[in-house]
Formats: sequence, structure tokens, C-alpha cells
Amino acid sequence: MEIIPAIDIIGGACVRLTQGDYTQKKSYSEDPVSVAKSFEDAGIRRLHLVDLDGAKQKQIVNGEVLKRIATETNLWVDFGGGIQSDESLELAFSLGAKQVTGGSIAIKNPVLFDRWLQTHGGERIILGADAKDRMIAISGWAETTEKEVIAFIEAYRTQGARYVICTDVAKDGLLQGPSLDLYREIMQEVPEIQLIASGGVSSMADLDALENLGVFGTIVGKAFYEGRVSLADLASFVK
Repeated sequence: MEIIPAIDIIGGACVRLTQGDYTQKKSYSEDPVSVAKSFEDAGIRRLHLVDLDGAKQKQIVNGEVLKRIATETNLWVDFGGGIQSDESLELAFSLGAKQVTGGSIAIKNPVLFDRWLQTHGGERIILGADAKDRMIAISGWAETTEKEVIAFIEAYRTQGARYVICTDVAKDGLLQGPSLDLYREIMQEVPEIQLIASGGVSSMADLDALENLGVFGTIVGKAFYEGRVSLADLASFVK
């Protein structure tokens, strides 16, 4: 299982939100590049980088952070936040993103998202499937759709999606454990997907449980920043 630390950016700084709420913001570092380097030094290979300003403004805002991390580390960066057009997608790739995650766009403009899958392939375009009570939630989780999460993932799998980041909104940022039952069901129903679990990780035991499930990767955010899981813990897990 790949350990994929998250760096969320507001105003160039590394922050975390609780359940996607911008009013529940906590800052952890003014230098996200040094945070990224510390992950690389621990033997971690991937990074989940989210431009929260970009998500709000519907365009890439913190592109310089992406560029610096891509230039100054060898981390495989998947990038999300503000990718709403062909131009922003190409910009993200030109700044060094190896993969780009699209969530709301896959609901609001499925023709465009499908074209991205056909043009760039499922290796470079990640489907973001954020679930609230098993229904897809978009627009910073402010809006719950009528799309059931597993049916949504399966529909895009047939269009070429290979990687899926699934966040259970009810778990995100609360350090109460991941949605193991949901992830188990997704992998049973859509076994071809490389599932990346996100939300709720609070301990190394949670990581062990997710690895035992067989997920491709797990995003680690607040558990690291709040000291529940140390860099040494992650390094030992990777090794």
C-alpha cells in the first residue's frame, strides 16, 4: 500500500480543514516545500497536493507551490483544486503534476472529464469520489448529488478511469478511523479500480487495517499534522 501524505494549500501555507469547512482551518507550516522534502526523506514516493484557494476560485492559484515541489523533489505529485478547464489541466501538468484529480468536474461537466480520460488516460486522471451517506458530494462538499458512490465509480471505470480517491465526508479531519466497510464494498464491486482511501486515518492501526483490505494507497493528513502518526512511523511503514 502506498502512503500518500496530503498537503493542502491556502495562501501558500500548509493547512488542514475539518470536513472541508474553510472556517475550520488550522495552519501547520508556512513552507510546504520543506514539508514535502521531509516526506521524501522518509522514503515516501507520492504526494497528494490540493490547492484549496484554487478550489474556491475555480482556477489554479497556488501553482508556484506545485512547481517548486515538482522541481525540488522527486515525489510523484497528484494535484487537485481549481481544475475546471483544458487550460488549467494543461497548466497543472506543465507545472509538474504527474496526475490530476477531478471531482466536481466529473459531475458538472462529464463530457469534459470523459475527454480528459480519453486524451490523457486513466494513469494520469484520477477520479475524485467524495461520499456523504454514500452519495457523491461536490463543491467542497456543500452539495450532495443523487449519484450513488459505487455506481458513479463503476460508470467512470467503463470510460477508462483507473484510479479513484474516495473520501467519506463524515470521517474527514475527525481522526475517528476510516470507512473500512465502504472501501471493502467498493473493491468488491469495482475490483479493477486502484482505490486510494482518504479521510479518518488516526493511527498506525488504521493504516494496517487499510493495507489488509488491499487498497492501492491511503492519504494521510491530519493524523500526521496532529502527531498521531509520526514521520518515523510512516518511514517504517514504507520500509
